[in-house]
Formats: sequence, C-alpha cells, structure tokens
Amino acid sequence: MANVEVSLKEAMTSIDGALGVALVDYTSGMALGTLGGGKDLDLMVAAAGNTDVIRAKVRTMELLGLQDDLEDLLITLGTQYHLIRVLRSKSGSGLFLYLVLDKGNSNLAMARHQLRRIESELDF
Repeated sequence: MANVEVSLKEAMTSIDGALGVALVDYTSGMALGTLGGGKDLDLMVAAAGNTDVIRAKVRTMELLGLQDDLEDLLITLGTQYHLIRVLRSKSGSGLFLYLVLDKGNSNLAMARHQLRRIESELDF
C-alpha cells in the first residue's frame, strides 16, 4: 500500500503527459495533497472548483434516480484533459483523485488505467 505522497509521485512519473495531480476531499473542497501544477495550474483552486463538479453530478444522479456509482469524470479542454477519479474504498469515501494531462502528450485510456491502479494501491 502506498501513502498519499508516494501515490501522487507515481501519478506524475508513470502517466505520460501528467501536468498536476491532487487528492481532494469533496466534502470540504480541500486538497489533501498536490504535486505539479504551476502558475497556470493552481491545484488548490482546481480542487475546490472540481468539488462543485462532483457534488453537481452526484445531485443530478440522485434527481434522476440512478442507483449507480460514479467512477470518473472527464473534462476535455483545447490543450488538456482533466480527469476526476472518485475513490471507491471505504477509507476513501468522500475523496477523489484529480489529474491534469497535456492533451498532446498523453494517452487517455492508459491514464485512466494507471489512475485506477494508483487508487487500488493508495493507503491513507
């Protein structure tokens, strides 16, 4: 099992095109850990904003009466992919991994696969 810091480093080094990654508590909107980012990618602001995205999707699923689990969300920008992976374990309840990828240097299918693997090894 890997801790948060190791998991974030794994995401940045094993996922081609990774620009930034965060572990976020969507009950509070606070990032529990971040790696990467920069002046054009404030991961703390992104963590709070994407918390609203998760909450809206969960609320919409409830309104629709969908009895299913939210796995991940993809936001496609002109030059980036923003991938939000909701953690499935009981210890990860209320958390999500947020990954920003350079669209031109990444493979979305592989990034999703790697993020799922990192989630399975995450221990906190």
